[in-house]
Amino acid sequence: MPDLPRSARVVIIGGGISGCSVAYHLAERGWTDIVLLERKQLTCGTTWHAAGLVGQLRASQNMTRLAKYSVDLYRRLEAETGLATGFSQRGSMTVALTEARREELLRQASMARAFGVEVNQLSPSEIKTMYPHLEVSDIVSGVHLPGDGQADPTNIALALAKGARMRGARIIEGVKATRVTTDHGRVTGVDWQAGEETGHIAATMVVNCGGMWGRDLAAQNGVALPLHACEHFYIVTEAVPGLSQLPVLRVPDECAYYKEDAGKILLGAFEPVAKPWGMNGIREDFCFDQLPEDFDHFEPILANAVARMPILAETGIHTFFNGPESFTPDDRYYLGEAPEVAGYWVAAGYNSIGIVSSGGAGMALASWMDKGEPPFDLWEVDIRRAQPFQRNRRYLRERVTETLGLLYADHYPYRQVATARGLRRSALHEHLKARGAVFGEVAGWERANWFAKDGEPREYRYGWGRQNWFHNSAEEHRALREGVGLLDMSSFGKIRVEGRDALAFLQQLCGNDMDVAAGRIVYTQMLNQSGGIESDLTVTRLSETAFLLVVPGATLQRDLSWLRRHLGGEFVTITDISAAEAVIPVMGPRSRELLARVSPDDFSAEAHPFGLAREIEIGLGLARAHRISYVGELGWELYVSTDQAAHVFEELVSAGEDLGLRLCGLHAMDSCRIEKAYRHFGHDITDEDHVLEAGLGFAVKTGKGDFIGREAVLHKREAGLSRRLLQFRLRDPEPLLFHNEPILRDGRIVGQLTSGAYGHTLGGAIGLGYVPCRPDETVAELLASGWQIEVAGRLIGAEASMKPLYDPAGQRTAG
Repeated sequence: MPDLPRSARVVIIGGGISGCSVAYHLAERGWTDIVLLERKQLTCGTTWHAAGLVGQLRASQNMTRLAKYSVDLYRRLEAETGLATGFSQRGSMTVALTEARREELLRQASMARAFGVEVNQLSPSEIKTMYPHLEVSDIVSGVHLPGDGQADPTNIALALAKGARMRGARIIEGVKATRVTTDHGRVTGVDWQAGEETGHIAATMVVNCGGMWGRDLAAQNGVALPLHACEHFYIVTEAVPGLSQLPVLRVPDECAYYKEDAGKILLGAFEPVAKPWGMNGIREDFCFDQLPEDFDHFEPILANAVARMPILAETGIHTFFNGPESFTPDDRYYLGEAPEVAGYWVAAGYNSIGIVSSGGAGMALASWMDKGEPPFDLWEVDIRRAQPFQRNRRYLRERVTETLGLLYADHYPYRQVATARGLRRSALHEHLKARGAVFGEVAGWERANWFAKDGEPREYRYGWGRQNWFHNSAEEHRALREGVGLLDMSSFGKIRVEGRDALAFLQQLCGNDMDVAAGRIVYTQMLNQSGGIESDLTVTRLSETAFLLVVPGATLQRDLSWLRRHLGGEFVTITDISAAEAVIPVMGPRSRELLARVSPDDFSAEAHPFGLAREIEIGLGLARAHRISYVGELGWELYVSTDQAAHVFEELVSAGEDLGLRLCGLHAMDSCRIEKAYRHFGHDITDEDHVLEAGLGFAVKTGKGDFIGREAVLHKREAGLSRRLLQFRLRDPEPLLFHNEPILRDGRIVGQLTSGAYGHTLGGAIGLGYVPCRPDETVAELLASGWQIEVAGRLIGAEASMKPLYDPAGQRTAG
């Protein structure tokens, strides 16, 4: 019988590099009673056959921060543990075969500079010098990151395991965790099996690092961990005479990467249409296993590779390898505490970047578990972004055929996924579709992003310049600004909080004052103890004891989790009613005129002022009209029972025909909101952005009494701000902004844009971004500096503003 303890502070399930990293970092923080259970042998699932590429530059600043940490960790592990990690900091190189890819690489290079990652742009001749075996006649350009490298995945995992053991963690092989036990929504321990023996370890925390087994393990407890294994192919050549140490090479336009190792070349692929694997579960004896060869599937990649590197034609293949790796619906891994079960933590789903990710992910998760909050904004990998429906295996199987290939596809702005679509549709979906809507997807919701005209293709034509929808969206934007536009925002998350103690509960969680008259709408944030923004929402008081919280569709699970985790003994019920109501924003200077045609109610400023919600008659039915706006114009959001939504839509469209009513998409809304400098959660405001630095102090009422984050707000007010969120407009009307472009103050990079879009009314690209400042620095001093934005290597002069560049006094919404 294995020597297992009866209890532990935490049980980690899975002995790949992820589980070993979590154990190492928890032990490093001084935790004791750590137990890691591995069903077979350490690294036997996916880690052992990973390619071991270690690239620092990721899609955001914080993901890059984690990758850079991994590099530093792998450099020092050998000295600490005595086990070689095989880490070789030989740099990496990515080459472009098209102008579109060149633009992408230039933008990535700009981003790298903003994130403090050393990067060099390369000409074809410089690429040939660094990689002499490469055919460069059709290469347009490239970038080189000297700090990147490669490592031995198995040895890193074993070194992490040894480091954890050195600090007292128990790592036990040959023991399978069969079930996580719970009681009243909290983890109580783990049931295990070793051969014929079974037992239980009591614990209040578990970490699911189960990799491709993780989804099914999580599902036993109703935890959504949406991942699915795919077959991942690479070949290793025979030894190549005279082959010197080379940087890691990526040729994304040919879906290929190359790695020199011990005088051989490893060629791997991220093909456009992948092969899902393990649909019927993974057999019990799976351990250091390979999957069957499929040379026909790999052959197109190899054919391009032989042309790209002619020495491959003269070199034999030593190994044709096919092994499973986990992929997720959005190509981002999962980290954090599952919203469904308290004490159930996750670190899984690494999408073939597990080696570079696991070091930093383990550090971040250990800090999160230790301190009770993440060390910095981790929303893009937060498990709370997972939607319950994503547990569906057919959905996952269809989606991962695409997401594997998206790793090396052109990362065009506004790119939409093509697979597993159409699941969540609003009651207006078919009406919008019939009128030319082109849909995007967020959290499974189909949302009209723009409208094609008769005869135009109803699809995206991607590129780095003005895409095919740009002018359509500009017309929609002008309708919202100058006439009247109609949107569908039924994807909003809608949460009812009600009961005797509902007011007191929300007063404790929200920064603004919730003690308002029934019918009033309050814009607020829910803060953490550091004053960071956990949620950005509106709260409408429906009655003495009932409130409606409206949140972005993408953050609904996060917000529900935040509310429920703070529920103590109060008499409060929290109900997700998102599917019960459609939301039809009617926006623009002529919105009042349109509503008067379909409703007998009074929509004057006196009868229905800004920030008021009330029931109205509309057509043959009823709705709740919220006078509020995310586009910065006069307008109402109509909350309509789903069964009446189509009727209300038809009434509005019919009545608005001679008013020039225009159906508008989310791209137009985004361009309007960024002109007004309205913040977007997850981009402009996150849990590490202090509410005062985000410029949202007007929505915080410290005089109302105690609430989460109040002390941090008072402290920041006294100490002064060290950074501010500014709005920028490019002086050149041609370049486009998306996000992460570097911000330069007087010629020096000081930050990067958090979001960007084209401002059709302001006549140029608009961006928001944080910049450092002195606590005693005046706004006038800050704005008097010379500001530039770097766009694909070009420095573009920019106007900076603290106030919204569009309608700074807010007169448009007050009319």
